[in-house]
Amino acid sequence: MATPPEQPSRPSTYGYQGTTLDIARLPIPGNAEFAVYFIIEIIFVIIWIAADSVDTHDWVWFTTILTAFYILSRGIAKASRVLEQ
Repeated sequence: MATPPEQPSRPSTYGYQGTTLDIARLPIPGNAEFAVYFIIEIIFVIIWIAADSVDTHDWVWFTTILTAFYILSRGIAKASRVLEQ
């Protein structure tokens, strides 16, 4: 009677013995930072409509600054997750 073949200690990954496949995680559409950004934009629009002291130039300037900081914060967040190889 023959003995059964030895089982590998860990399952092979998709037929590549001894390697692991890194599966990229895709971002979930929408996140908390975007929600805060969107809420602040809505507040800016309400202030722009309601206040006589805030004109279109000011609204665009505030939105530009907020967008720049949002993009910078996303870049820092993504850079902090870079895997060192």
